[in-house]
Amino acid sequence: MVTSLPLARFVQYTFACLIATAMSFSADPAIACSRVLYRGPDGAVITGRTMDWYQPLKTNLWAFPAGLERDGNGGKNSLTWTSEYGSVVAMCYDNLSADGINEKGLVANVLYLSSSDYPDIEDDRPVLSMAAWAQYVLDSFSTVEETVTALRKESFQLRGLTIPGGHKATVHLAISDATGDSAVFEYLHKTLVIHHGRQFTVMTNDPPYDQQLALNEYWKEIGGSTMLPGTERAADRFVRAQYYLGESPQTTDETKQVASVFSVIRNVSVPIGASHPEKPNVSTTLWRTVADQSRLIYYFELTDRPNIFWVELEKLNFRKGQPARRLHVEGGPVMAGEVSTQFVENRTFKFAAGTDE
Repeated sequence: MVTSLPLARFVQYTFACLIATAMSFSADPAIACSRVLYRGPDGAVITGRTMDWYQPLKTNLWAFPAGLERDGNGGKNSLTWTSEYGSVVAMCYDNLSADGINEKGLVANVLYLSSSDYPDIEDDRPVLSMAAWAQYVLDSFSTVEETVTALRKESFQLRGLTIPGGHKATVHLAISDATGDSAVFEYLHKTLVIHHGRQFTVMTNDPPYDQQLALNEYWKEIGGSTMLPGTERAADRFVRAQYYLGESPQTTDETKQVASVFSVIRNVSVPIGASHPEKPNVSTTLWRTVADQSRLIYYFELTDRPNIFWVELEKLNFRKGQPARRLHVEGGPVMAGEVSTQFVENRTFKFAAGTDE
């Protein structure tokens, strides 16, 4: 016996698929990441993400203390600041902050967005390299509300970045805090757009975030228990992540909470070796992170290694006067368990230079 969808739902499904397909072909060859925010009983807040890219990003973890004198490497009139909070950050090429958590439980996740369009550098406000955007947030703020209030003022300008391979780092930024608040920052048509609210729990790549939300509404009408889109496209990953996040258990068991978030982001990961010439925005998942913001634990998983390792932030010394420390990850030794004692002092850090080219 063959069971078919009711006509109305079939039309909705077909329309949603057509929109998703059209959106997926608009993206450039680039990062194809996903981010989810889980909230559980007793104030549990956990954020997970994938990092997808077509070549190694030479990612290492860095532990930065409070009190660091920073230069945003934006060129002439570069933004400078002093870090207020310590943080643990996944750095690509040891000069680009892609993901991290600070000692107050604020998490920043940078994801690719090909439709990003930043304002031209044309006035006397200080300039920040895109490589330092997430780090500036982690260094400076403790909550989402505080961050939104500050960034909405646009007191600095962002300068673009070209990463190895010749691709422009056009990105959007998601943040979440220990209360479960959330926000997404995008630059579209040279204008800063902010989505702020606890309801913004999932983000992928293209299209812009308001369109991701609209597309997800079509799939809600169909219902995930009936059918879910199964490709690696960003729009499909958004729908799956949203559905399975809703299925995550509301448990007080810490292990099950963390495992649940890992299970969702693994579901939206792109397998090793996946290659689709007709869909160049799809890239292999290189690594995954899960940040437990209520317990201040940062979990990290390389997809080519069998183990998960983690950093308990309370075991690190973030006091002013301490040096930055680095943990060799990509291409380093196999690690498992808690690794805070394995960070090594490193005073050579510098953000990648912003460029208009």
